[in-house]
Amino acid sequence: MPTVKMTVNGKAVSAEVEARTLLVNLLREKLGLTGTHVGCDTSQCGACVVHIDGKSVKSCTTLALQAEGTKVTTIEGLANGEKLHPMQEAFRDNHGLQCGFCTPGMVMSAICLVKETPNPTEKQVRDGLEGNICRCTGYHNIVQAVLAGAKAMRG
Repeated sequence: MPTVKMTVNGKAVSAEVEARTLLVNLLREKLGLTGTHVGCDTSQCGACVVHIDGKSVKSCTTLALQAEGTKVTTIEGLANGEKLHPMQEAFRDNHGLQCGFCTPGMVMSAICLVKETPNPTEKQVRDGLEGNICRCTGYHNIVQAVLAGAKAMRG
């Protein structure tokens, strides 16, 4: 079996994987990072979004070997100790979650959206989260959370 090496949440990791192993399975099953969720296995729901070299990627359709040599950040890698990332705080403070299943992917997608568009409009947020599905909240609070998170990230 091939060995894949990458940096995950700031730590160098390596693991033996089958060539067909998905990144989401490596993260969850080999590395124990269960904040990245498996929702649809078809790249439609966004629950599996992580950052690879700073870009949002759906890890349920990315092979682990494709992440060779990259820097992967999961939801677990956002907080600085007990201090949440501003987007995580915004989701908490604006009730941008209900059951929480989609939340890690939403937060990860929102961070990349805000890095590309630091002061997004409501429409830009809605368009930017188009690849993330929430079955609980109706999106209003999620959009408000992203707008608040964007403001906090701008300082």
